[in-house]
Amino acid sequence: MNIDRRQLALPALAIGLLGVVPAFAALADEDAVAKSVEAFRLAQLAADAKAFDALCAAELSYSHSDGRVQDKATFIANATNGKSTYLSLAYQDLKIRVVGTAAIVRFHWVAESQAVADGKKSTTNLHILMNWQKQGADWKLLSRAATKL
Repeated sequence: MNIDRRQLALPALAIGLLGVVPAFAALADEDAVAKSVEAFRLAQLAADAKAFDALCAAELSYSHSDGRVQDKATFIANATNGKSTYLSLAYQDLKIRVVGTAAIVRFHWVAESQAVADGKKSTTNLHILMNWQKQGADWKLLSRAATKL
């Protein structure tokens, strides 16, 4: 039996494409997570309770750099209470790693905020770790932890 290159090319191409399809899926998930992370940042700037509700999992565990841990309802209430406003908020050096239906997100948080009551400004410089979970077609924030830098 003689086998030429043409007979080997199609199976080799098919096997090669099988390795590419998961890579495209992972890139699509990373892009979707990045969009959710940016939507979360914008919700923080706008103190948007409706956006937070849509982006956060019901099981949310939100940890602050001072050690406070909040559930979803408490986080949203405190993030939208109007006691302070962000003057700027940047997520720098964003790194996203998708692992199945979970995504690990790390970044450097740099922000300036202002208290509404007295106008006092403050800055924060943090390292953030977020864990996102794919729930249906959407990526939801499952947990967040912050460390002061």
